[in-house]
Amino acid sequence: NPHREAQRRPPGPGDKAAGRSVMSSLARLATCNLNQWAMDFRGNLERIEASIREAKAAGCTFRTGPELEVTGYSCEDSFLEADTLAHAWESLAALLASDLTDGILCDIGMPVMHRNVSYNCRVVLLNRRVVGVRPKVCLANDGNYREMRYFTPWFIDPTSPGYGALEQYYLPRIVRELTGQRTVPIGIFAVAALDTALAFETCEELFTPLAPHIALSLDGVEIIANGSGSHHQLRKLQTRIDLVRGATAKAGGVYLYANQKGCDGGRLYFDGCAMAWVNGECVAQGSQFEGLDEVEVVVATVSLSDVRAFRASFIARSSQAASAASIPRVEVDFALTLPYADQLCSAPSRPSPPRLHSAMEEIALGPSGWLWDYLRRSGQRGYFLPLSGGADSSSTAALVAVMCQRVVEELGAGSERSRSRVLADVRRVTKRADYTPPDWRDLCGKVLVTCYMASEFSGAETRARAALLAEQIGCLHTSISIDGMRSAVCETFAAMEVHSGGVRSEAVRRRPEMKTKPRDYAELTQNLALQNIQARSRMVMAYFMAQLMPWATDGDETTAGGSLLVLGSANVDEALRGYYTKYDCSAADLNPIGGVNKRDLKAFLEWAGRERGIGVLARVADAPPSAELTGAEGAQLDEEDMGMSYDELAALGYCRKVERCGPLSTFLKLRDRWADGRALTPSIRARGAAAPVTFDEQVAQKVKDFYFYHAINRHKRAAPGY
Repeated sequence: NPHREAQRRPPGPGDKAAGRSVMSSLARLATCNLNQWAMDFRGNLERIEASIREAKAAGCTFRTGPELEVTGYSCEDSFLEADTLAHAWESLAALLASDLTDGILCDIGMPVMHRNVSYNCRVVLLNRRVVGVRPKVCLANDGNYREMRYFTPWFIDPTSPGYGALEQYYLPRIVRELTGQRTVPIGIFAVAALDTALAFETCEELFTPLAPHIALSLDGVEIIANGSGSHHQLRKLQTRIDLVRGATAKAGGVYLYANQKGCDGGRLYFDGCAMAWVNGECVAQGSQFEGLDEVEVVVATVSLSDVRAFRASFIARSSQAASAASIPRVEVDFALTLPYADQLCSAPSRPSPPRLHSAMEEIALGPSGWLWDYLRRSGQRGYFLPLSGGADSSSTAALVAVMCQRVVEELGAGSERSRSRVLADVRRVTKRADYTPPDWRDLCGKVLVTCYMASEFSGAETRARAALLAEQIGCLHTSISIDGMRSAVCETFAAMEVHSGGVRSEAVRRRPEMKTKPRDYAELTQNLALQNIQARSRMVMAYFMAQLMPWATDGDETTAGGSLLVLGSANVDEALRGYYTKYDCSAADLNPIGGVNKRDLKAFLEWAGRERGIGVLARVADAPPSAELTGAEGAQLDEEDMGMSYDELAALGYCRKVERCGPLSTFLKLRDRWADGRALTPSIRARGAAAPVTFDEQVAQKVKDFYFYHAINRHKRAAPGY
């Protein structure tokens, strides 16, 4: 092929291929979703290696990966251990010792210590050598993130142009002996290839007002890679997409986004969606939740000529670029664009609108993926769920059912690698060496045990709904009565002896009674104690059954034993209000609905009943929420007990949690938002002559009630320790 031959020799005068090679503009680039696990150095390395192999097989010249992919993102205080840094360099040395980095520029996320300071870094590799180390400038340190507990932001002198000069990083011995390099640049730099310039952002930096991609693009960097560890939050992907679209629509350029996908050992679920954008258009997108493959490589062929034309035609941008500060370059003798002959038979990836899931799909797919990752890596036999037949526990059961549906779907339609991995996980979890689930309900029967924990106050309707739901999803369903446990606790209290304190033993009241409508504080105290002991008895019994049910039900197929993880069912609204018993359903190993409000849960139940073939969920969604601690469903209602409706609670929680309002700001906002003629529920704290009269007084009392209960119940979220 004469075009390939022209690439092998220096172009001569009049050589047509010479001019064409100068105009080469197509580059094939790879980003990825990786399901990494905190401190799983061997497994993480294997997944990184697999992603590089797939990128090379697709003809890519660059590969970027998630933030801290070598160690896993959620290592927490293990990032403070010298061992973690040492093992990270051992993993990087393994990459350099192989041929994986031959002919491909690789951007790897890992922690690095420089001058006794730990940084969250990107380490750039090419042809078995280290090109440089790029530390993170802006650390995520709010919400779920605590990066500044483990890392330090790279210091940028505000008086220096650009991002300052580079420093020299002294490589550890294990890498020096492989590469022959003693030092490499560390700092904010661009990789200057033979045909383009490429640079990096890391996760949070994209979200900041003065994001690095602005200065980088003005200085002529055409490709920007962002390795992220961004967790799933309902409707958050739209924000991510808007930021990447805005970055490339205004500044032009190629933007590659990589992310972790899955649960890496903590409470967060990373929702993938690796993507590639060019000049404000999405040209490639990976999955956010779909599939259970641990490695997903997203490849895009991009035209750098399109980037140059876009930027050059934007005169105001060019004026700013002409006087922009220069970013240090690290040169590499390597071309990112395809050989000219390959460009003749290639075309840029076509843009398409980014794919977004509905909110109900997000609720179904995010927590169910989190449940599967947690279960398969926990070494446990499955899940145990106290199933009351109400909205919260039924939502949790539905999420386990969706998990089982996805596992079976992956066994049928996943990649060969993924099918093999998932089947091995299924057999390891179920302790059945030859088991292949014939359908998702059969799998659900192996990994989920539910129990209707009845009391004298339980109703026939909730019992029937729980049994029907268990039947429709195929799980192992049981029932017990907790009345004996409650009676035993009361009898133990009645037999109490008083030995000191000046109180005569015979004067102590010993027989608390449940009152349907308590009239005073003394009766309310008795009611609360008798309600709470029911809820706590269920928790004690749940953990007891979770340990024993595999032993109790194992037959000829397996006698491997093991125990179950206990699932909780406390939604975010009730957690903010404090409307739950401490150490009841909130005291669980996992709570898959802990970040979902009641309104979204009800909508999810309706959606799952319709879309996932679990018809009884619509019946559950229509039922009025009830704790059934003083009476059956209808006799006791959550909204009456709380003194506020779930719609009101959601609005109050949104002001407190999302908009970060105090009581006064909440009142001012809700006075306007609720001024539509609605009737507010009566307060349980201001009654009779003290009841509010005007609309403003009613809103104010509702706000006072919410913040009062929010304050006095904060201890329920975590036991204070000195």
